[in-house]
Amino acid sequence: MKKQEAMNWKTFKDLLLENPSLDLQFQYGEDNWVDASYHITEIKQAPITSVDCGGVMNAWTEVIVQLWEPEVRDSERAMKVGKALSIVELVEKTLSLNPLATVKIEFGNSEFDTRQMFPNDITVSGDNLIVDLRPDAVQCKAINRGGSCGTTESGEECCAPAEKPKIQLVNLTAAAETCTPGSGCC
Repeated sequence: MKKQEAMNWKTFKDLLLENPSLDLQFQYGEDNWVDASYHITEIKQAPITSVDCGGVMNAWTEVIVQLWEPEVRDSERAMKVGKALSIVELVEKTLSLNPLATVKIEFGNSEFDTRQMFPNDITVSGDNLIVDLRPDAVQCKAINRGGSCGTTESGEECCAPAEKPKIQLVNLTAAAETCTPGSGCC
């Protein structure tokens, strides 16, 4: 699978700001659309810190926009981009969103397991601003840095640092006197 290029929050928000009067639609697959009665239930900012299989620490931030389809359809038209922007404005009064954060849209319904997806492409079609969503993919950061993943034929770890640190074991009981029953030491 081709690695998805992530869109940052500033780019995403700027595209919304350019089209406030359009209906905001989300497509999550071929002919699969988030129902027009969806709600934006929350916007989360998640700082991520991880250590990959090569022992390298990684850090990034995600802004996650959560969509929810109510059980009872309460609208025939999707919300206007301007309405979505009013929710963003309300959130940003309390939480300063990182403009360089990776954007993900979180969505699921009874026929589609909840997951976080990337805005792949955002296009104008008639009265609609369409956000095409594509799934995130698992990746090996060691491979992305030019390494490999797995083990070699001799069983060596490929993603580990090039040189493993040598650890000297010390027998702590040999250097100290030991306590024996009746000696009065304890």
